[in-house]
Parts: sequence; C-alpha cells; structure tokens
Amino acid sequence: MGSDLKMDKTFHRQNRETLYRNIEKNSVVLLFSGTAPRKTADEYYPFFANRNFVYMTGIQKPDSIFMAVAENGTVHETLFILPKDKMAERWTGSRLTPEQAENASAIADIRSVNDFESVFFKSVQTEKCENIYMDFDKLSKTEPDSRAYELAELLKKLYPYIKLKNLSSLIKSQRTIKKDCEIQAMKTAQKITRQGIIAMMKASRPGLYEYQLKAEFDYALAQNGVLSPAFPSIISSGKNNFFIHYYDYLGLCSDGDMVLNDVGACWDNECNDVSRGWPCNGRFSEKQKLLYTCAYNTSQYMFSIIKPGMPMKSVDETIKKYTFEQLRDIKLCARFEDIGTYMWHGGSHHVGYDVHDWVIYPQLIEPGMVFCVDVGIYCEEWGIGFRLEDNCLVTDDGCINLSEQTPRTIEDIEAIMQKRIF
Repeated sequence: MGSDLKMDKTFHRQNRETLYRNIEKNSVVLLFSGTAPRKTADEYYPFFANRNFVYMTGIQKPDSIFMAVAENGTVHETLFILPKDKMAERWTGSRLTPEQAENASAIADIRSVNDFESVFFKSVQTEKCENIYMDFDKLSKTEPDSRAYELAELLKKLYPYIKLKNLSSLIKSQRTIKKDCEIQAMKTAQKITRQGIIAMMKASRPGLYEYQLKAEFDYALAQNGVLSPAFPSIISSGKNNFFIHYYDYLGLCSDGDMVLNDVGACWDNECNDVSRGWPCNGRFSEKQKLLYTCAYNTSQYMFSIIKPGMPMKSVDETIKKYTFEQLRDIKLCARFEDIGTYMWHGGSHHVGYDVHDWVIYPQLIEPGMVFCVDVGIYCEEWGIGFRLEDNCLVTDDGCINLSEQTPRTIEDIEAIMQKRIF
C-alpha cells in the first residue's frame, strides 16, 4: 500500500514520477488548477483547485499551470503561478512566492503565468514534441470548456501533426490505490467526522430544524481546523430522508422521525463519506429497529467478506442480495425483483481526493483501495428512510472499517443520545 510517506512535496513529486513512466517519449504534459467562476455581479464562487492538479503539485491557487517536457530521457518541470501584485493582494490575500511554491511542489523552475504562452509554444514548436497530454474530463457535452479544451482547439489548428492525449485515465489509475500518507489523512478526517456526527446526535431532539443540526456538524469541523466539509452535507429528517441528495436543511425534526446524515470531513485533501441514521427522540421504534438491524447486519457481513481478488461489482450486488434476504424475513419484500422499492442507490463508490473519487473502476479489489460500503433502506410505507455508510480500506488479506468508531449500533447510538443536554 505504498511506503510511509508524508503528505508533502515528496508525495507530489513521486506522483509525477509515476505519471512520467506511463507517458510516451517526446511529450509535453499540461495541468491547470482552474479559476473560480463568476457567481453574480462582481462576486465569484470560492475557488476550488482541480483535484488532479493538486494531486500532482500540492498547489491550490487559482490560474496556476504545471508543465513538464519529457524528451531525451529527461523531464523538465515548470510551475507557473500568479506574480506578486500588491494591489491585487490587498483585496484577495497573499499570493504564493516562488519559494513557497517550490516547498509545496518540489518543482524548482517557478515562473509567472505571464510567461506561460511563450515558454509553452517554444516547447511545442520543436521537432521533438510529438504528444501533448492534458486532462480532458467532461461529464457531459453541455459542460463549459475548461482551459485544456480551449487550448486543444487552438493546437489542432496550429499543430495538427502533434497528437493530443488524455491524462485523465492515467491519473485515475494512480488515484485508485492510496499511499500510506493518504490513509493516515483519511483516518484523521474520520476522527473529525466522528466528532461532528456525535455532536449532531447529542443535539438531536423534536422541534429542532435540520439547519441547526448542520450547524453542530460545521462547528465541530471548524474547531478542528476544517473550514468546509468534503462535500455539501446531507442532513435531513422525516419525509426529507426520501430525497437522496437533500440540501435544503429547512425541515423540522418531529417526534418519531429518523434523522439521516451523509457527511464527511476532508484532511490534507483526502475526503471521507459517512452516513448514519438515528431516531430524533433518542429511542428507536420497533419498525426503526427492524430496518436499521437489516442495514447493520448487511454492513457487518460486507466488512467480513471484502478482500483482495473479490470482483468490485459484487460489492453492490451482495449488499442488495443480503439486505433483500433480511427484508424478506421481516415480511417486507417478497421478491428480489422488488428490491428497488426499498434500495434506491448503489452500495459502493471509491473515496479519496474526491468524495466520489475519480478513479479507474477496478475489475478486482486490490490492497490500498478505499471505497464506501453504503446500505440505504427507504420504506415510504413506514415513513422510514436512512443509510448506513462506512469507509472500507482494503488490506493485504481483508479490510478495515475506517469509520467503525463512529457510533453505528442501536445500543451505541441510543447511549450517546441519552447524554443529550437540553
């Protein structure tokens, strides 16, 4: 699962070295950090750096560009950053110095973004440039063009003899297996997420609004230096639990409701994704117990069987089949063909630099993978919907539940909730 690295410039340099072993000779590699889109009037959305760019450089500043020129068996790396500008920095904060950029990335050649075009076109105009690799990763044809797509169109016109190649699959492949330092970061994120979930459990009571529970989670994260969650938190109660991705937070928690949360902290760019459900009033009803026990038993079973060599697709299949058998035993679902009435989404996705990590979906499970075991049960007839989701680290001979310490049994959840202070 990788060597014992720190999440520093060594990690990012080694990521790049791995990439270079998988590209063709006489190539230029380009990655862009991106820029914040305009929100309204003169207001912009908060900047969020491209994850592949961060994975390769450790830099999270807007308008940055990474370029590597591979020829004659050597690679020359250049990082282009925004130049120092006292007036601009007065409004938006300090920009990176070349020394700071080198310390974060292990790239020695640091230049201004103003120099990018001249340096880049000088490189591609040589006879030795045969390929240009960029990150093309649109999810739909309606998505706006990124800097990579815009530059690709220009290059097709100017240099039609140069091959454009996609970095996306190469980087996805690297991100599929986590290094030790990534796993340590995930464990730290799990501890912080646990604190946030426990804070919500302790605060939960009838008459509370969903946004008040969200405030408890956000406060716990902020107290640990995490200023924004790994993804927009899903926190709902009652009928709102039947919206899988729910972000309104305006519902009122009523006596008898289940509270659903699907949340995660991010530490050193590593996300985690944990779901818990609990009774708003602190005590599971008999029907809530029945359904929660089904989800818990399935989760426990999955963590007992997941190991290297197991087909990845069987995780989702087994979750559905095992849960169905229990729903059948409690007389809720008679035929497996009807499981979709109660299970509405997949049971697994990889986690890492993205919460739905941008990886090569594997045929077989391997050591070092981290993915969710997500058991969701939604019974509209009973008015009960929730999911139990944990993060699974695959080891050499089995797996570990990274979020096991976040209360997940009926007994542990009720015990935590009895400690509430009103």
